[in-house]
This record gives sequence, C-alpha cells and structure tokens, in this order.
Amino acid sequence: MLISGKSRIIGLFGHPVEHTLSPYMQNAAFSHCGLDYCYFPFSVQPDHLRNAIAAIRSLNFCGVNLTIPHKEACIPFLDNLDKEAAAIGAVNTITHSSGLLTGHNTDGRGFAMTLQEQGISLKGAKALIIGAGGASRAVGHYLSRTAAALHIYNRTREKAENLASFLSKREGNTGIIDNLSSLSEYDIIINATPLGLRDGDPLPLDPELLQPGQAVCDLIYRKTPLLMRAHQQGCRTADGIGMLLWQGAYAFELWTGIPAPVEVMRTALLSVVK
Repeated sequence: MLISGKSRIIGLFGHPVEHTLSPYMQNAAFSHCGLDYCYFPFSVQPDHLRNAIAAIRSLNFCGVNLTIPHKEACIPFLDNLDKEAAAIGAVNTITHSSGLLTGHNTDGRGFAMTLQEQGISLKGAKALIIGAGGASRAVGHYLSRTAAALHIYNRTREKAENLASFLSKREGNTGIIDNLSSLSEYDIIINATPLGLRDGDPLPLDPELLQPGQAVCDLIYRKTPLLMRAHQQGCRTADGIGMLLWQGAYAFELWTGIPAPVEVMRTALLSVVK
C-alpha cells in the first residue's frame, strides 16, 4: 500500500478493535480497484466517541464503520440518518460529504445476503435472537419483516423489552422470552452477543437443547464453540463471515460510489480467518 498526499482515510471506531478483520477486506478492495484509500482501525473508548466523530470532519475522513459499543451511541452526533438506519435505530457506517455526516446501516442487508447464500429461508419461520445490542437491532429489523414470529432474549430484561417494543411498532410479531430453557420451537436461532469472541467465553445457550435441522447463526466471524456444538447436534450453521463480508461490501459502495469487488473481499477475509 502506497500512502500519498491524496490518500483518503476510512476508519473503524470500536472498543475493542484488535480482533477486526475489516481492514483486510477493505484494503484489498481498495487496492484491487486502484483507489487511493486506506482503512484503519481506531480503538475509541465510549467517553471519547463524540470527539472521534467530530474528527471525521476535522481530519477529512471519507467515512468510518462503527462496531461495539458505538452503533447506537453515535446517533446524536450525526447530521443525518438514512431510511434504514433510522428504522433500525443503529448505525454501522458513516459517510462524510461536504462536512455532513450521514449514518447508514448495512448490517441487516448483510445478514439477509448471508442467509440467502446459505439457503436458509425465513418464510413462515419462528426466530430467536440472543442479545439486544446494535447488531440485534439490524438483524431484528430484517427478521421482523420476513419471519412469522420473532423472540428476543437478553440477560437484562429491560433491554429485550425495549428492542421488542421497537420492532413490534412495525410488524407486531416480536416478543421476549425470560430464559433459554426450551429452544425446540425455533427454526432459526441467532447469537448476537459477544460470547464466543474471546477464548474461554461461556456458551450463550445450552447446545443440548438444540434440535437437528434448526439453523444456528453466530454473528461472530469465526467458527465459535457454539457453532461447533450446534453442528454436532445436526443443526445447519452460519458464522458471521458472510454478514461481515456483505455489510462491508455495501459500506464500500457507500464510500466509493462503485460496485464492491465482493470475491476479492471474500478471498481476503478467508485468508486470515482462523
């Protein structure tokens, strides 16, 4: 990568960011397309988020991605939200144009493409999301429009209630559950918590409760212990690599205005996934 006086910076704001694979796929895409852009991760603690977003303007960044824990907290610091980000209530991509910062959300579309690639259909399905953060909002936005019913589980009941209420305003098919003692009624189960990101994390659910044929998705972009146990139980599984790929491809197009080289990005990701 050659950095010049004309190079444009695109960042990733999160805390932590050490685990991110986004620089591999985005920088590979920029290089492939001959673009003088550089994608760089920034560890931004929550108390510094306002200043970090202001720096997008002052340092003339082209834009940024946002990850845990900033997807919802960033909204008050932006000038505009696109329709999807406003509907979801969370932002994972910011574009910068003429001093204005616009928030977008490409997570829901990325998740939808992942299911499509895996041949997982939601028509008439009953779905469960574990977790109630920014990623859950994006996935829930998609699921509540396509699945027959959606349930939310979160350790903090209030957060699950808030998310279910938010999603139900449109479709009215979303509720909460208080425990994970029975999972047999669900066609698709999504782990949207960070559990599995670090070695030694507990499993987000008891895999013995899973049934053959269920679809189990983990938004963490590697083969987590949950997915390995789900596979042993006869479940169909999908990790977060597909969602990471497709949300990144849609973000690339927002920043550059050109079609993303998806297969270049996929190859870059798979070369570094453990």
